[in-house]
Amino acid sequence: MSTANRAAPAADRTVATAMISVPKTCPAEATVADVRAVFQDDHVHCVLIVDDGALLAVVERPDIAEASPQTPAVTLGRLRGRTIGPAESLEPVRLSMLDQPRRRLAVVSDRGALLGLLCLKRTGLGFCSDADVHARAVERAGEA
Repeated sequence: MSTANRAAPAADRTVATAMISVPKTCPAEATVADVRAVFQDDHVHCVLIVDDGALLAVVERPDIAEASPQTPAVTLGRLRGRTIGPAESLEPVRLSMLDQPRRRLAVVSDRGALLGLLCLKRTGLGFCSDADVHARAVERAGEA
């Protein structure tokens, strides 16, 4: 991503310019127990179930609340309302996320390939970046 895209006014930016480019994922065979382990991190708002680059499901905490640990997580998640295309204009998406409320949207190609994750900051004023995610990981490693 170019510096020019990062500095562009929000009205001119697209989802692709603000998404996390390498989100955490789980494989198609992940169980509810596996997903619950990922949710131990309070920064994780959804789990992306992927097979060979294709997004199969987006799982959120309420999806698995009553499920048994051995249930395949992919059967409990969904895509509808939880994905967005990379070319969408960023500001209307941000406003929609605030209205829903929704803090995460998986970014997918028109063929269903996972491209990234759009992560609305707690303040609702902007989006997390790859650098933000990396900084948190370094900080956690230092605390361990």
